[in-house]
Amino acid sequence: MKEMTYTETLEWLFSQLPAFQRIGKAAYKANLDNTYALMELLGHPHLKFKSIHIAGTNGKGSTAHILASIYQEAGYKTALYTSPHLRDFRERIRVNGQMISQDEVIDFVQEHKEAFETIKPSFFEMTVGMAFDYFAREKVDIAIIETGLGGRLDSTNILFPELSIITNIGKDHMQFLGNSLREIATEKAGIIKKDTAVIIGKHQEETDDVFLDKAREFETELFFAQDIFEDIVLNNKHQLFKKGIVFLEDLNVPLMGNYQKENIQTAVASADYMKIPIQFIKTGLEKVVNNTSFMGRWQVLSNHPLCIADTAHNYEGLAVVMQQLKSMEYNQLHIVLGVVDDKELENILVLFPRSAQYYFCKADIPRGLDADKLASIANDFQLIGKKYSSVNEALKEARGKAFKNDLIFIGGSTFTVAEVV
Repeated sequence: MKEMTYTETLEWLFSQLPAFQRIGKAAYKANLDNTYALMELLGHPHLKFKSIHIAGTNGKGSTAHILASIYQEAGYKTALYTSPHLRDFRERIRVNGQMISQDEVIDFVQEHKEAFETIKPSFFEMTVGMAFDYFAREKVDIAIIETGLGGRLDSTNILFPELSIITNIGKDHMQFLGNSLREIATEKAGIIKKDTAVIIGKHQEETDDVFLDKAREFETELFFAQDIFEDIVLNNKHQLFKKGIVFLEDLNVPLMGNYQKENIQTAVASADYMKIPIQFIKTGLEKVVNNTSFMGRWQVLSNHPLCIADTAHNYEGLAVVMQQLKSMEYNQLHIVLGVVDDKELENILVLFPRSAQYYFCKADIPRGLDADKLASIANDFQLIGKKYSSVNEALKEARGKAFKNDLIFIGGSTFTVAEVV
């Protein structure tokens, strides 16, 4: 068999197998049969390392990165599996912050390519197989694993973790997970396992009893992070309280979005439950960006004018981001906006300020919504701006028009942000 280059390997990964991130619903599979077939092929690597499993609508990526950083600081050989990637496919699979090598990716696909063509796994299923195989061979001490979509039928849900985490529940991917918060919560609750404690990031009236019932069914402990930890920010420094008593103070956490307070609470509650010493929780929080190369969440790209990118892409995530933008001081707000074509735009466009100047664009993926269509729908919400053929062209125009006391925001989709960070 001819040896493939890294570029050829990625082209094969993305083109031959369906990838939800690129084509959407056609890639979704409502069972774990292929994943179990892959594990059989690979020698059941998922049974060869300890793990923490994270689901949720928003915040699971941030929580995963924070936890990975904390474990690294505590001296554990720490694996991290997240999705989607921003710049490089290999961002999804890391050990102690270092991406899997190009040669590892090539060798994995080359070795199993014929079997994959028989099993026909999805892109995500195959990526999970690659990650778990790599983590097992690297003999990691702990793997922090983020679900891709949902929980119950997610390819990662073959693990037997040390701890399960569900960050929060919002209305996203409803075409797969259900039309109500309770239905979505039921799918996310599918990661809860017998005798494995679960930490829920926040109380939500519609979903609390879904998780409590599932925990009772599996006879497992359940905790709400916000009942244990409170995060208060004073003068840009975090003060963490555990049940009302100071736990950590004067923390310089490099994650800037206001929404990160909830993710910090969840990650710290999880690390504390796992008995990670407090000094490593502190340094893990403060070094999360350096330790894990975390990108795309309230990421400052430049100053004067201030330019911020954020991957929030559903109602709950964008509501918090728009509220933070509203609280900031600037002369004019410029928004570079691109979305994917399966979003219910009427639910999210209502959040955006009418006073901003818009630069509508399409991310370079098949699922990207055409800029003309986005602009037309946005106009119905009195969001006014021009259309551009690419994200970078839109950003270049925004930079050209913005004065030094203006603010430029890039968002609407992970894939929009991926082209500029």
